[in-house]
Amino acid sequence: MGAMAQVRPYRGVEAPQRVAERRRRLLEAGLDLLGGHPHPADLTVRAICARSGLAARYFYESFTDKDMFVGAVFDWVIADIAATTQAAVAAAPAREQSREGMANIVRTISGDIRVGRLLFSAHLDNPVVVRKRAESGALFALLSGQHAGSALRLEQNDRLKAAGHFVVGGVAQTLSAWLAGDLAFTPAQLATQLGALIDQLADPALYRD
Repeated sequence: MGAMAQVRPYRGVEAPQRVAERRRRLLEAGLDLLGGHPHPADLTVRAICARSGLAARYFYESFTDKDMFVGAVFDWVIADIAATTQAAVAAAPAREQSREGMANIVRTISGDIRVGRLLFSAHLDNPVVVRKRAESGALFALLSGQHAGSALRLEQNDRLKAAGHFVVGGVAQTLSAWLAGDLAFTPAQLATQLGALIDQLADPALYRD
């Protein structure tokens, strides 16, 4: 009987939907707490639950501990920006793909400063966020190198890999500086500048011995 009660619809909403909605509220609260201020306070389960308006038991319904939660917030944000950037690049003509990809990223982080701080702020030094940034950076470097090799019709090699790491690291540092106010670009100017710099790496001679 207890198992049946757990899956019974409540106000017309099935149990899996309720769990998913509570998880979304918790993730949104995590993004608020991690990225809502230039210098975020230490994250606690109590603060997460207070911000989400949910009891602690609902936190542990979806997450085993705080580190798992922070990783889930990061993955949630990075999956969305990766998907929209990929779509923006795919929809653009070849000569405009670099700029459109950068424009989508800049538009996203300027439209929601929480996202920018979570992904790029030097002031956010949560150990899980630092680790996830490194992991996602390595992945995007790999994908960037593969994309360049495909576009230039070149076999994968260390020169392409190096360019991928150069792009990811350079873009991340530039976006961090822009968010900190060290660069006075408008979003459009920043996207154009980053796109132009990336396009300078499209010379096939850079990747041949």
